[in-house]
Amino acid sequence: MTIAAAAVFCGSRLGILPAFTEAARETGAGLAERGIHLVYGGGAVGLMGVVAEAALEAGGSVTGIIPEFLHDREVMNERVTDLVVTGSMHERKRLMFAQADAFLILPGGLGTFDELMEIMTWRQLSLHDKPIVIVNVANWAVHVIAALEAAIEQGLADPSARALYQVVNDVPAAFDALRSMKKREEKEETHRL
Repeated sequence: MTIAAAAVFCGSRLGILPAFTEAARETGAGLAERGIHLVYGGGAVGLMGVVAEAALEAGGSVTGIIPEFLHDREVMNERVTDLVVTGSMHERKRLMFAQADAFLILPGGLGTFDELMEIMTWRQLSLHDKPIVIVNVANWAVHVIAALEAAIEQGLADPSARALYQVVNDVPAAFDALRSMKKREEKEETHRL
């Protein structure tokens, strides 16, 4: 499994903790340093804007995908390598999915929750087998993870749902997780040969 591009789902707001902004900056720069193309929501504001700017400043390539109706609300980032304007949110998510080899979930609100749940559901339905890493910076995702666990405990989701995603506590651990997934895939491929 080669991770040439990663989609980052995160907030269009900065949130109240400086750790959120630092994680976004570290993610963007880290992707660029590793030669991984950033695919993100196309906005110039909030954590998504920070991720994109950090990637660009570090010499990375960035694709922003944004629906037309969010043009004013999220302020399109005209500096990205490639800016795609879609007609709908569904088209935005479909294109982000198609261009990404992995998904990094950073702090965010309702839109981020929506993207995370959809991409996990698609994996559960075997529509893809791309890594999903929740970067639980400053415990922002603890309640999301608790909701997933509650669904399992209440018999509304199968325990195998836990294998759909991985939770890490910081950005370096997220990059370690992607690297270890790649090595695991390479070993499995070698054993098949």
